[in-house]
Amino acid sequence: MAASDELHDATLDAMPDDVAVVMVNLMKFKPSSDDGDGSGWDAYVRYSRAVSPLIKARGAAIVWAGFAGGAVFGPTQFGEWDYVALVRYPSKSAFRDMIVSAEYDAANVHRLNGVERHVIVVTEEAYGRFRND
Repeated sequence: MAASDELHDATLDAMPDDVAVVMVNLMKFKPSSDDGDGSGWDAYVRYSRAVSPLIKARGAAIVWAGFAGGAVFGPTQFGEWDYVALVRYPSKSAFRDMIVSAEYDAANVHRLNGVERHVIVVTEEAYGRFRND
């Protein structure tokens, strides 16, 4: 992974071990892929095709993915994203296992060629714990 794409182990370690996590991916694409093969979006599609089997092999699944329209509430400078993907992993260790694998490293070149920036926010479900029905 590139230096700006380092895995923040302390953040991941702070999550519980025995719960599913949803990774909220926020992406901004480059106008053209660094490898000269199409747009940043095209490179991201190549990355997605290579990573999908790795996700499935770890019992994870893409919950939702779609194009971002921009911030409609809050500071607009934080809403400049092109694409959002929610990926549910059975545990944080399943995510970590994938992202540090040699197979992921090989696929990641396409992501690096295509994204201007990519942030992943780790989440665990909380709303269900607060409901009173």
